[in-house]
Amino acid sequence: MGFGKDFINGIVSLVISVAVTVAMADDDDEPYDMMDMVLAVGMSAFLSGFFTSYFAGES
Repeated sequence: MGFGKDFINGIVSLVISVAVTVAMADDDDEPYDMMDMVLAVGMSAFLSGFFTSYFAGES
């Protein structure tokens, strides 16, 4: 797999995770702000999707 394929997998993971987080989260979740949660989930989801794809292609 190339870098482009790994990057696409990271983006797909990011979009799915952020969409589920926004759909399931309440605006009243204290002490966290919705933007903080979305940013944290987005960063971790992208890195997880990217590196999972990257290392899975190194067989």
